Amino acid sequence: MAIASINPATGEKLKEFSPFDDSEIEKRLRRAEDASRKYRRVAFSRRSELMEAMAELLLQEKDNLARIITLEMGKLFRASVEEIDKCARACRFYAENGERLLEDEAAQTDAARSYVQYQPLGPVLAIMPWNFPFWQVFRFATPALMAGNVGLLKHASNVPQCALAIEQIFCRAGFDDGIFQTLLIEPEQVEKIIVDPRVKAVTLTGSEKAGSAVASAAAREIKKSVLELGGSDAFIVMPSADFDSALSTAIKARTINTGQSCIAAKRLFIADNIYDDFLGQFVERMRALKIGDPMDPTTEIGPLATEQILQGVHDQVQKSIATGAKLLTGGNRIHGPGFFYEPTVLIDVPKESPAYREEVFGPVASIFRVRNAADAIEMANDTTFGLAASAWTNDSAEQELFTSALETGMVFINAMVASDPRLPFGGVKRSGFGRELGAVGIREFTNAKTIWIS
Repeated sequence: MAIASINPATGEKLKEFSPFDDSEIEKRLRRAEDASRKYRRVAFSRRSELMEAMAELLLQEKDNLARIITLEMGKLFRASVEEIDKCARACRFYAENGERLLEDEAAQTDAARSYVQYQPLGPVLAIMPWNFPFWQVFRFATPALMAGNVGLLKHASNVPQCALAIEQIFCRAGFDDGIFQTLLIEPEQVEKIIVDPRVKAVTLTGSEKAGSAVASAAAREIKKSVLELGGSDAFIVMPSADFDSALSTAIKARTINTGQSCIAAKRLFIADNIYDDFLGQFVERMRALKIGDPMDPTTEIGPLATEQILQGVHDQVQKSIATGAKLLTGGNRIHGPGFFYEPTVLIDVPKESPAYREEVFGPVASIFRVRNAADAIEMANDTTFGLAASAWTNDSAEQELFTSALETGMVFINAMVASDPRLPFGGVKRSGFGRELGAVGIREFTNAKTIWIS
């Protein structure tokens, strides 16, 4: 795949980049190794100052940075601005809390003194996706760098200008040369970097296929890896829920980022006695969504990020219909320039269909009727994925049941699934392993060293 910016709203190629050759990669790896030796000894107070400076720069330049996001991958401009704001919040959270989260942990043993000390690993390779091209990177980078590691970014091939802008922001915030670098490389160049002894760990957000390849390469070299992979998140609505709030949130949760989010609500499970009313209003609201230019503040649905993604979503929808799913609205590409797809609703989705078994990365909702909470849990868990789930109920027993029985890394009750710097983010099953964010996230790329003093 060429490293190029193509405007998804028009299909116009904006800029193309040549991948780094071996000599440039070697130069950057050497620079990362040198920077790591120095940066791991930098005091937390200085790291905190740098993170605060980063937050300030992001906020000062958020409109320009947001414009790059929208032009490269088609996100609504207002959502791109929100993404930059969120990156700044993460910088501030770790600036204020990083040292506390990594302070020595005393342990009561037979020693005169014993404790756990968290030390950085070194250069970490981050293989990041295009759908949240700033936030996904900062979600890794802020805790990793606050812990004293240095970062190497292999970004998605369709967002090179985002990748370069992120590197520049780190440099301009005051981070020394080599602490955070972008690698403009092709996918086939990645394994060579993973196995390089100067790279100490790797993190990936992406597809199952990519995650399996990266984790395998890292495991052969006995290196730590963190994977945040796909999701087919359940959105469950029970009779006691606030109907209007659940309905409005369901629309937003399925169409956020034009449905291109790992934690988007992809399968909706609605209790039998509110199913017909919910379905009718859901379809009506999906049909009414305004599709168009992502720079227009009145637009509600923008384009999909690439022609390939658009075609993939359409194929999944058509194959699901061919196996017996019923189409209630949408189901087609919108003809004209750009990569636009109609908001789509499917019901009666068979288990063998793509809409049931695969992650659909577009504005396509599959809706199921369930008898009760136990039925919803059984169906929600009938997937290879286990990233997150959102359950809507004001019944305390049901709330307890959902939080304990749903096989996911995250459960949100009466709220849309979202990442938050204060809480760990990640999944189970084929949605990956390891965590980002929170106290757990900042410790992922550290050596939890046991210290025993007699």
